[in-house]
Amino acid sequence: MQSTSHNAAVASKTAGTPPLPSTGGYWRWLRDRFRESQKIGYVFVLPYLVFFAVFVAYPLIFAFILVFHSWNIVSPMRFVGLWNIERLLFNDPLFWKALGNTLKFLMLHIPLQLVLALMIAVILNQRIPLRGFFRSAFFLPFVISGAVVTILWQALYSTDAGVFNLVLRKLGLPGVGWLTDPGIAIYSIAIMATWKNLGFYIILFLAGLQGIPGYLYEAAAIDGANRWHQFWRITLPLLNQITLLVVILSTMGGFSLFIEPFVMTGGGPADSTLSVVLYLYKHAFQFLHMGYAATIGFVLAAMVFVVIVIQRKLMSGETYV
Repeated sequence: MQSTSHNAAVASKTAGTPPLPSTGGYWRWLRDRFRESQKIGYVFVLPYLVFFAVFVAYPLIFAFILVFHSWNIVSPMRFVGLWNIERLLFNDPLFWKALGNTLKFLMLHIPLQLVLALMIAVILNQRIPLRGFFRSAFFLPFVISGAVVTILWQALYSTDAGVFNLVLRKLGLPGVGWLTDPGIAIYSIAIMATWKNLGFYIILFLAGLQGIPGYLYEAAAIDGANRWHQFWRITLPLLNQITLLVVILSTMGGFSLFIEPFVMTGGGPADSTLSVVLYLYKHAFQFLHMGYAATIGFVLAAMVFVVIVIQRKLMSGETYV
């Protein structure tokens, strides 16, 4: 009787509970659940895939096709083979002038931005009054529209009524043609671009500085190292990866120089501020040489890739704490 009642109680407790699947059934159940989760994952990834296909993959493929064609938007595309590439590399001195202007910009922009950003970041990493205010003040120009900043600096650089020349005249010095002298116009633009982007790189260096353990400086101080030695032996080596990142981002930004010369000088005077991207823009949207503009874009991308690879080879190195 007890056995019968026990079995009845167990049966009542297990009533409504689905039976456990066998080994083969369990693996089938697990596979079905995995496939269902995959479908959900595809649903979440689909918007990005559509965005990538429409705004990245398709334009790249179409631009690559344009390299081998002549097209002015209105007329049908005409196949020209390697003519665009040959013209760009061997028969277009203005492209090489634009590339030279861009390199001049980079030669001043990268070192100036690197040194100033690191120096200011080291200062703002100390306990100084109004530290939060100064951090925000340096970062503010970076979030302002590039066109607005460019127009502001265009007024500052004005030959007749610009603030810089007014100060020089107050000091008894002659005014400078900041944007009208072909010899210095590109460097004037480099100074302005450095001022605008400086705050972003200060933030990067501040993040790197705050990741350096304090005990390293304490140990170095106990061993008799002064602040200068600590900076060269601890700070700089441990900021190696951040420095590489700053150089790469500055290089990419410099090769993309467009808004500043477009608004301030239009590429003048005498094409002295004509950048590669501005030259590409003129061929695409002023002259409607879409195939040639696409060729300029791909050649520029290849140059940027080569430069960045060289920079990584020269500057890369693991640093351990």
